[in-house]
Amino acid sequence: MAAPLLSVSNLHVGFATEKGLVRAVDGVSFDLTEGQTLGIVGESGSGKSVTAKTLMNLLPSYARVGGSITFDGRDVRAMATEGERHFWGVEMTMVFQDPMTSLNPVKRIGEQIAESLRVHLKRTRSEAKDEAGDLLQQVGVPEPRKRLRQYPHELSGGLRQRVVIAMSLACSPRLLIADEPTTALDVTVQKHILDLLDELREERGMTMILITHDLGVVRGRADQIMVMYAGRTMEQADTATLFSQMRHPYTEALLETIPRIDMASHTRLIPIPGMPPELVDVPDGCLFSQRCRSCSDSCLTDQPPLEVCGPMHVCACHTPVGTEAGAAARAANREAGVTPAGLDMGTFTAVEESA
Repeated sequence: MAAPLLSVSNLHVGFATEKGLVRAVDGVSFDLTEGQTLGIVGESGSGKSVTAKTLMNLLPSYARVGGSITFDGRDVRAMATEGERHFWGVEMTMVFQDPMTSLNPVKRIGEQIAESLRVHLKRTRSEAKDEAGDLLQQVGVPEPRKRLRQYPHELSGGLRQRVVIAMSLACSPRLLIADEPTTALDVTVQKHILDLLDELREERGMTMILITHDLGVVRGRADQIMVMYAGRTMEQADTATLFSQMRHPYTEALLETIPRIDMASHTRLIPIPGMPPELVDVPDGCLFSQRCRSCSDSCLTDQPPLEVCGPMHVCACHTPVGTEAGAAARAANREAGVTPAGLDMGTFTAVEESA
């Protein structure tokens, strides 16, 4: 088996606050082989973006980081302390959620793309301008030479995101991190941007991390998926296995929030009840127990370890979906009407509403 391009082991990230230490990322590990795409999925506050910013060395100075990150055998955290800034922007780049905040509003588009070419690749001003136009053409921006002279506010949201993607690709990175790149865009433009990222990854042989809250976005696009909740990995598997043999109730709950084409009309989706826990003074037990229909007594007291549940498939759950323990816990909760955490089981009933 090929050595991973990116290896993250036991990553911890904390932020000191007046209330205590916020454990934003708690023991996350994964390997990513060159040319593959990893989808990181979870609700807001699950630690997805903090994980990405840690990889990109974008955390504030007061962040407390533990664990190891290696890229092609090199210690990424050591490079951060040694000030090797050319690594970020050349070998590893990132596309952020909101393109408007990623672009300088008082600089022309051409200047912003050319800057990385001149700084990292030492291009002349004219060479950088020509390459910037070529990059805009590659990402599907119409009239690229005209766009080089425009400012960010003169472009639509979809075009701005294409510009940001062009900037990220300027130095031909080996790893591209896309942090919810379609959040601020309408559905049609979302698909175009995601398809564009797929095409560029295949053409350039890039490795990619695609971060989203929507399992539907990574289905068919990612080779493997990691589901995060409250800073921890809940489940991780290759994409086909995750959708056909999902084990964690949180993964199941995320999938049930997505509309399906085969659903009966006027079917109400099942929301995930409650809110993610505070990450200060984290309670004992499973962090998802207060919102889980498969919760058992042990879930309230014992934190489940991340265990192998199949080939290249890990899950952190005492009562996994599709197992006897999971079925028994769910049946007992259904009979009682509430879970041991006090959650009303009626919350999980899908209702077909009259038109």
